[in-house]
Amino acid sequence: MSMVFRFRMLSDENDHFVRDYEVMYDMTLLDFHHFILETLEYEECMASFFTADERWEKQREFTLIEMGDDSNEEPELMENVTLGQIIHNRRDRLIYLFDLFGDRAYYLELTGAYEAEKGAVYPREIYARADAPDQYDPSKNREEEDSEGSAFDEMMGDFRDFEGDDSYDDEY
Repeated sequence: MSMVFRFRMLSDENDHFVRDYEVMYDMTLLDFHHFILETLEYEECMASFFTADERWEKQREFTLIEMGDDSNEEPELMENVTLGQIIHNRRDRLIYLFDLFGDRAYYLELTGAYEAEKGAVYPREIYARADAPDQYDPSKNREEEDSEGSAFDEMMGDFRDFEGDDSYDDEY
């Protein structure tokens, strides 16, 4: 049996957006890139993956096309690297930069590694919440987020009844 990685993907543009993916450990980053584009219904685009530390600081870069200048710091190609080569421990992280000019990204964290289910088809999306941020217009995402509200805003909404009402005495 083969190993399956389970990733949780989040966006800093929409607090409600969540995707959980199960993918084979030997899937290339290029195939993972195509799978993400497909599930988000995005068009093909220039993108990079980065490994990330516990503070989400970018480390190694993996690109679609050769981008180096023949130095030792040259990014590796997505097609030459599998997830199993760069992901080793639970909570290992990847940044998927899908808008190189706008520096817009998704944040992926390994939440588990399992034996593949017999007869299951991978890769697969196992959980989806909220629409993906717009691929080309980040301003659309802000409007949607504001109109949806956040869990924090919903929870604090009950306290708005007291705003601006001076008849309440602050002293007990």
